[in-house]
Amino acid sequence: MRTPLGNLPARQHLPVTAAAPDHAAGAPVLDVVIPVYNEEDDLEPCVRRLHAHLSGTFPYPFRITVADNASTDLTPAVARSLAAELPEVEYFRLEQKGRGRALRTVWTASDAPVLAYMDVDLSTDLNALLPLVAPLISGHSDLAIGSRLARSSRVVRGAKREFISRTYNLILRGSLAARFSDAQCGFKAIRGDVAQRLLPMVEDSGWFFDTEMLVLAERAGLRIHEVPVDWVDDPDSSVDIVRTATDDLRGVWRVGRALATGRLALDRLRRPFGDDPRDRDLSDVPPGLARQLVGFCVVGALSTLVYLALYMLFRLGMGAQPANALALLVSALGNTAANRRLTFGVRGRDRAVRHQAQGLVVFGIGLVLTSGSLAAVHAASAHPGHGTELAALIAANLAATILRFLLFRAWVFPDRTPATPQNPALHEPALHEPAPHETVPDQTPAAPHETAPDLRSAR
Repeated sequence: MRTPLGNLPARQHLPVTAAAPDHAAGAPVLDVVIPVYNEEDDLEPCVRRLHAHLSGTFPYPFRITVADNASTDLTPAVARSLAAELPEVEYFRLEQKGRGRALRTVWTASDAPVLAYMDVDLSTDLNALLPLVAPLISGHSDLAIGSRLARSSRVVRGAKREFISRTYNLILRGSLAARFSDAQCGFKAIRGDVAQRLLPMVEDSGWFFDTEMLVLAERAGLRIHEVPVDWVDDPDSSVDIVRTATDDLRGVWRVGRALATGRLALDRLRRPFGDDPRDRDLSDVPPGLARQLVGFCVVGALSTLVYLALYMLFRLGMGAQPANALALLVSALGNTAANRRLTFGVRGRDRAVRHQAQGLVVFGIGLVLTSGSLAAVHAASAHPGHGTELAALIAANLAATILRFLLFRAWVFPDRTPATPQNPALHEPALHEPAPHETVPDQTPAAPHETAPDLRSAR
């Protein structure tokens, strides 16, 4: 469902504090994380260049956090020296490798409302940093990514990396229905309140961390802003392309399977701030009715096409009534499953058998209507043509569809949303409150994550 841009209300804009005389003593607005592993040569020029850029162009307090992934060279000494010299620079060390692990740990512990990261080689032009975080500061978007594949991006890199990048993003579009253009660009940002909800669901601790985070955010209905970037490939990059690609494909399979089985409770994230105009209460319109009607019509149209195709196929080897009954049964099972998941938002396997049983009752009503229409056609003509039969079946199916929607909404998938308090100011949306019809999952994290430390104590 497409929402007109003019009707989207902005989330609360972060307060302007940069002009305050004592702004340096408070929490930063932006925390830029630089994950590193054995980067003793590149770290210092990277941090100094980034610090100079932010000091000269960024109108808010900021912090630069060097996240050391168990480096074995002089990277820790260089980072500590920079942290001692520059007050906006922090250093944090992890004893395990993994870029995703570093980002999760530092972002979870950060007190900044906007979190970002970039690669230490600074392949991305820093002039894109303010456009990257501006939609998050203004409250317009939840996440922001730099894109090397946008039309206005200017990228310098070899044919091999270009092919791998485009192929990987095509795989994401084909397998996970991703709509963002570039999952692997090391230039991303996220709002801190969104990160607190999203990161516990991200299992990967390596290079696939970015992709998994973006896929889950997109599936949860969060808004992802894309910024075209100028990007120059680092010829000395130490990334193992083959190993990274293999790990990414495994991650695509794992996330796709979790989404297909409903193991991820994405309704905990969907519109967590309650500012989507499609969720507003409209006079004389039951909550969610418009969205359910759209989903039901799409599923119904596809089910009707499947039903008619099956009827024509079965009619080749059997009579009209058994062909109608069998085609309707098969399409009804698929229709109930699709409406359960897509129209009424039911996830997980809880009550799935019961829902199918109730769907079969609804199917029985539809069978009576369609069988009655066929009987009427054959009573009126001894040898009606297939076209006449199809016309009668289409009319009967329209009536059955309206009745099916009403029964699905009122009986099979009734709305069990608790009553909203009269004073909306007293009602704060629960972080992990399950959505209507949602199966409450096991709250045990899928993968062990590090305890969020106090980064300021690591200096």
